[in-house]
Amino acid sequence: MLNKKLSKLENFVKKYNSAIVAYSGGIDSSFLLYICKKVLGDKVLAVTATSATYTKEELEFAKKFTKKYKIKHLVIKTSEFKNKNFLKNLPDRCFYCKKELFSKLEKIRKKLNYDVIFDATNYDDLFDFRPGEEAKKIFNVVSPLKEVKLTKKEIRNLSKKFKLPSWDKPQVACLSSRIVFGEKITAQKLKKAYLAEKIIKKFWDKFFRVRLHQDFLRIEIDKNDFKKFFAKVDIENLVSQLKKLKFKYILFDLEGYIPAGLRFIKNM
Repeated sequence: MLNKKLSKLENFVKKYNSAIVAYSGGIDSSFLLYICKKVLGDKVLAVTATSATYTKEELEFAKKFTKKYKIKHLVIKTSEFKNKNFLKNLPDRCFYCKKELFSKLEKIRKKLNYDVIFDATNYDDLFDFRPGEEAKKIFNVVSPLKEVKLTKKEIRNLSKKFKLPSWDKPQVACLSSRIVFGEKITAQKLKKAYLAEKIIKKFWDKFFRVRLHQDFLRIEIDKNDFKKFFAKVDIENLVSQLKKLKFKYILFDLEGYIPAGLRFIKNM
């Protein structure tokens, strides 16, 4: 079944003579980029967008990955911070962010004469709240992983099969997702979220998310890891370090990790 989907993916990519891949350095986009390189050779270009919402660690990984597999790589800057609708951080925030990204990729596509823009939306993403999907329609962005119905778990398994360094990476999202909807996005808040996650990673090496609400920080982890978290983590020390970032309260979410979009739908 998995090999069949892989074959479908390769055949799907073959329909195009050349492609630009919106490359974040995450599990899905790394896998898609690897397959595009395998199928299209030098006719694939990875483009990574940087801004205050993107961590330096992810950029470093993207650079190393493209160098390892000899893939042409372009790093650009996006300007979503100039868009008031993005900064308002309402539930449609991702639309404005993706519109900014894809508008820049479309200019590159036209200038360099590539056939198509690919993004790494997978089949599981269909069941999430993703306003950014509307931005893709404006610029005819194609999602091969979604088209052949590859799930996140299947992408991990195939990435492991190909020994990609991305196969066991934690699930990532842009830093703006750490700011709860309705609270204005600022570079300072994004930096606080980034620094908070760096502190937590010293104590906890499994998946987690932080969410910022004004003067307090909420930590989300997988429900199945609750017991391990409290058995392993020196809570008093963790809280002490996080409070140095000027958070008044440090909270642990008893509902566990819920993607921001799904939490929004759930609370409607």
